[in-house]
Amino acid sequence: MSNRLKIGITQGDINGIGWELILKVLSDVRLVELFTPVVYGTAAAAAYYQKRYKDLEPVRFNVIESASAAVAGKANLVECGAKELSITPGKPSKAGGEAAAAALQRAAEELREGRIDALVTAPIDKEMIQSEEFTYTGHTEFLAKELGGEPLMIMTSELMRVGLATIHVPVSEVATHLSKELIVERISQINSSMRQDFGIVRPRIAVLALNPHAGDGGLLGKEEQEIIKPAIVEAYEEGMLAFGPFAADGFFASGQFKRYDAILAMYHDQGLAPFKTLTPNGVNFTASLSAVRTSPDHGVAYDIAGEGKADEQSLRNAIYEAIDIVRRRREFEEWSANPLEHFEREKGRDISIKDLPETEHND
Repeated sequence: MSNRLKIGITQGDINGIGWELILKVLSDVRLVELFTPVVYGTAAAAAYYQKRYKDLEPVRFNVIESASAAVAGKANLVECGAKELSITPGKPSKAGGEAAAAALQRAAEELREGRIDALVTAPIDKEMIQSEEFTYTGHTEFLAKELGGEPLMIMTSELMRVGLATIHVPVSEVATHLSKELIVERISQINSSMRQDFGIVRPRIAVLALNPHAGDGGLLGKEEQEIIKPAIVEAYEEGMLAFGPFAADGFFASGQFKRYDAILAMYHDQGLAPFKTLTPNGVNFTASLSAVRTSPDHGVAYDIAGEGKADEQSLRNAIYEAIDIVRRRREFEEWSANPLEHFEREKGRDISIKDLPETEHND
């Protein structure tokens, strides 16, 4: 029996660049030695894009009904949704959204049941995927409902990790969503994720301001004084190494971000604009869920869909990151289950808690 991780990959919108990325990644046959790929989508879409990209090494999919039947050493395909599709690369359609939703829903079900070890999602069109059955603003919100937990969006690369206090919220409403309690919770989530998902024992967390110049002492807004700073103080008093609030422009422009293990931004573009500018081919990781989900850091890219121009490196990185996070989580669970026992074993004394003498108390 193989101990390779099964990594699920959803096809995304069939009119976007999802299938091009998947085929480019899986055409490297060495990858199946690292993990067992389980793609959720349709054989018709796979065949369509295989014919379109004839220069790629063909991917011979093992078509199965469930990831439980996946074969190690092969690229597996769980067929879901309509088998006959109208595919129009570069053109949004409801059929493309329905195909994306079908793949995502089936993958989430198998992830929840433990049939795959992690999920990597190709891009969707948030407008085209909407239906009576799918009313979520994105992958993050859907997977939170399916898997449970309060999701935290973290963009990660070798250069930086950026978490978001608010995710898909209109800019005009960001301030109304912020509270001291929310920011303390986000700092705590980042702290926990850095420890269990990234192996950083005592992470240093930078918290960004909401307003220009960090509010300029209240002249440009009072959120820093009334919400963000008190949250940082509370988190620090609870043992988390949280610092700030920092004015976002100077923080990134000066390179100050390099001193911290993670950054908490107040809203989507405040964190993602500098992240994507400074770190191409990053990964979107949804922390604080019961299972691991990652994705590339870009969208459906209709403007280049079907032209063979898409760069697959972000999807490849998302797969690698998913594998690493699953393994780190398992190691963290093992080592945190009984820290004293593992500490003693490291010293060469294989004992457990029950072997230790009872502590005497002098009351």
